[in-house]
Amino acid sequence: MDIEIQPVTQPKPRIEDESKLVFGRQFTDRMFVMEYDAGRGWHSARIQPYAPFTLDPAALVFHYAQEIFEGLKAFRRQDGSIALFRPKDNIRRFNQSASRLCMPPVDEEFFFEAIRKLIRLEADWVPHSEGTSLYIRPTMIATEAVLGVKPSEKYLCYIILCPVGAYYKGGFKPVRIWISDQFVRSAPGGTGEVKCGGNYAASLLAAKEAATKGFDQVLWLDAVERRYVEEVGSMNICFLYDGKIVTSPLHGTILNGVTRRSILQLGAEMGYTVEERAMSVDELLDGAESGRLAEAFGTGTAAVVSPVGQLTYRDRTVTIGDGQMGPLTMKLYKALTGIQYGHEPDTHNWIEML
Repeated sequence: MDIEIQPVTQPKPRIEDESKLVFGRQFTDRMFVMEYDAGRGWHSARIQPYAPFTLDPAALVFHYAQEIFEGLKAFRRQDGSIALFRPKDNIRRFNQSASRLCMPPVDEEFFFEAIRKLIRLEADWVPHSEGTSLYIRPTMIATEAVLGVKPSEKYLCYIILCPVGAYYKGGFKPVRIWISDQFVRSAPGGTGEVKCGGNYAASLLAAKEAATKGFDQVLWLDAVERRYVEEVGSMNICFLYDGKIVTSPLHGTILNGVTRRSILQLGAEMGYTVEERAMSVDELLDGAESGRLAEAFGTGTAAVVSPVGQLTYRDRTVTIGDGQMGPLTMKLYKALTGIQYGHEPDTHNWIEML
């Protein structure tokens, strides 16, 4: 399938001061779009001017939430070149999400080339300052106009781009986390490992409650026993416990994060033992008080690592370490961003250059 390139006649004004870039607020001039029809497959691939869609009010995405997305980044190197970090892993996960929600897969090599072509056309939108990047959001939605709980026979797939500023503009500020025992993010057999909108919509009430209490994020417990740690907010979470890097195992209820995998691999190469095991909330809090829990940090595309300084569960609050970003957290952050921005060698073949 060829990709049609449509002209842009009215380029958007850009934010010249890159320190003022805000995540998810400004989008580039172009986007990639293609459609799917049962019996025909994917067709009409094109890179067109960024514009709204017209959808039927009965489109299945509005009523039964057949929708998936991904998030990855492109980075400007000091020599002006542009690098993508593990894009094929994101595309592979995109198809895994599609399979779980009965949506058609994309051809992974074609989709990778579509991302490359789109970014090449929008290269001037990739910011130059250290810590900035171009966020890439592939999305697929069900568009068949019919009311009925069934897989759609029509889909729209698109990719939009957003220049984003440095995540830690004012320095590394550890987050305060509220551990919820009332709400759960996902249950065994559900869609917890899928990157779909419904998972995030289900998290909003707990996040809102946490914010009203003065917390930055929610730490989710398992749905069965409400005892074991799973994820924090929209990120995976890791702990430096008894000198080992400990994180929740992948058993279908948490996202198989690309950043999570990268951090665990880098930690192992630094000489740390990595344990993927269930950790109870009591073990976590007791460990913070005894000193066995030295550091905690979330991992995700947006922040890379997000240090955790404090945890609250019911009426119990603990500080992790000295409440600041720990040395391992900082070391992992510098190691991974060093690879992304080209300051460190990529010995893992994680980088795809444009």
